[in-house]
Amino acid sequence: MPNRRAVLAAACTMLGVASPARAQTAAFPSRPIRLLVGFAPGGATDGAARAVAPRMSELLGQQVVIENRGGAGGNIATEAVVRAAPDGYTILLGTIGPLIVNPVMDRNLPFDPLRDLAPIGTLVEAYGVLVVPAGRPWRTAGELVAEARRRPGALNWGYSGVGTSGHLSGLLLDRVAQIETQGVSYRGGAPLMTDLIAGRLDYAFSTAPTALPNVENGRLRALAVPTPRRVRALPDVPTIAETGVPGYEVFSAYGLLAPQGTPAPVIARLNAAVRGALETPEVVAALARQGLEAQHGSPEEYGDFLRAELVKWEPIIRANNLRSD
Repeated sequence: MPNRRAVLAAACTMLGVASPARAQTAAFPSRPIRLLVGFAPGGATDGAARAVAPRMSELLGQQVVIENRGGAGGNIATEAVVRAAPDGYTILLGTIGPLIVNPVMDRNLPFDPLRDLAPIGTLVEAYGVLVVPAGRPWRTAGELVAEARRRPGALNWGYSGVGTSGHLSGLLLDRVAQIETQGVSYRGGAPLMTDLIAGRLDYAFSTAPTALPNVENGRLRALAVPTPRRVRALPDVPTIAETGVPGYEVFSAYGLLAPQGTPAPVIARLNAAVRGALETPEVVAALARQGLEAQHGSPEEYGDFLRAELVKWEPIIRANNLRSD
């Protein structure tokens, strides 16, 4: 049998190794935290990060430093966080593009976001708007769908890039409403919006920050929002489901994620900081100005959302044979 003194010595050694790790977790954070954003400054994801980071810094007692790592549709930043140490000091602002859509369109990615990242929690909800040129006669999404059914293949709509939210939203409308339309791809939102306003397109699913100014100045008409409920910025605009297309729902929840294996107490600490930031009126107002709605969620809720998005979008992507450029 092992010597009793040796057993006690080994136990003490194990405690000595584990204790600093526990102490480090308890002291989290003891240095600045890097928040990686997979897109260039100025966009919605960057705006969300910059709205919440200062308040999170105050609550955590350490600076949350935003690091923009654009490229490959968000894959570069996502992989950097996947490869980072699982200690909570490198985290990601995630969207469904790099987390859900890209892995389905590119099976050769060297990582799996749902497997290799741990959700911290939901941050905001981003929504689009179904808009038509002011000169079109349709006043509701139901009227647009009825026209598409009367003239299969005649209506066209624009999207700015394969696999973008506007692209997937249009494809989903075809499937749910059982209509046949023509999607037109653009290199960016600006030329798309130019053609839409000019009436060369029949409709588009536009991001809120891009659509709202053109709705307010009368160049475009907002028919509906594709969200499960009406949004604060457009309280008089119904949801698509309300206007005759039941079962249609599209919205994007941005959230924070850490490398898989990050200790649960660290995840909980970060989630609490997100909650505190989103309970701050100035932060909520800053997000609203960008067409984003503050929406705190637990790690479990954000994980459930991402898995549900995979179930929703994978069949659409596969059926339309979408591939990364």
